[in-house]
Amino acid sequence: RIRSEGGDDVSNKIIKAMIKKIIDDEDPNKPMNDQRIAELLKGKGFQVARRTVAKYREQMMIPVSRLRRKI
Repeated sequence: RIRSEGGDDVSNKIIKAMIKKIIDDEDPNKPMNDQRIAELLKGKGFQVARRTVAKYREQMMIPVSRLRRKI
């Protein structure tokens, strides 16, 4: 479980859903890397490491940013 800034435990399902929404809403010409996604989550009050973002992204079978880029 991941802890929010308020000290509450947050399910990884919620974090995965947030990561998916961020990726779905990103600019296809400039997809975000895992570090940027982690920073956005931190801005929303969730302490998530870049490698955790990468792990969840891989579990959801979402490719890395360079492979998501549309030309």
